[in-house]
Order: sequence, then structure tokens, then C-alpha cells
Amino acid sequence: MVSLIHCSDQLSVYLVIGALLFAIGFFGFLRHRTLIGMLISGEVILSGAVLNFMAFSRFLAPDPVTGQVFSLFIMGIAAAEATIILSILVAVYRHYRSVAARDLKDLEG
Repeated sequence: MVSLIHCSDQLSVYLVIGALLFAIGFFGFLRHRTLIGMLISGEVILSGAVLNFMAFSRFLAPDPVTGQVFSLFIMGIAAAEATIILSILVAVYRHYRSVAARDLKDLEG
């Protein structure tokens, strides 16, 4: 019987979880009708990418700090993205009184 301690020492476990997070986020991004749901799904996609960076850094990189720096960079971009998108959502809600993506047909170019 394989215990969880031995299972957590394998790169493939982290890559499968990262890929699962990415797939869940991608499916959620396509499936959600509201902009807030799309934002949350985008954050789940970025979490899957960060997990993969950290896993590769932990198991394959000669200097594990590189993966940690990339992860911090991605988290900083995700925070900036979230603040910009939330400010846009507030402006869209004030104008259209809705955050549903289908109600924003006027924004198409």
C-alpha cells in the first residue's frame, strides 16, 4: 500500500493536480456567464500554472529559487489583473446595471 508521504515525492502528482486546476479553470472560463465567474476561473488557471512552476522548480531545477521567483511574479500579475478587472466591472455595472457577459453586446467593435 502506498502512503501519501511517498506519493507526494513524485513530480507527476503535482503535474496532474496542476493540469486538473488548469482544466477546471478553463472549463469554468468557458462555462460562466458572468464576468466575476470568468475572473475567478482565470485565477484558477493561474493557480495551476503556479503549481506547475513550483513542482518543476522543486524536482528539476538546480536552483529552486528560480521557480519561486516565477511564482511570485505570476501571483503579482494575478493581483494586478484582479484589481484592474474589478475596477472595470464596477464601471460596467454602473453603466449597464448588470455583470452578465451577454448583456455587454454594445462593447463589440
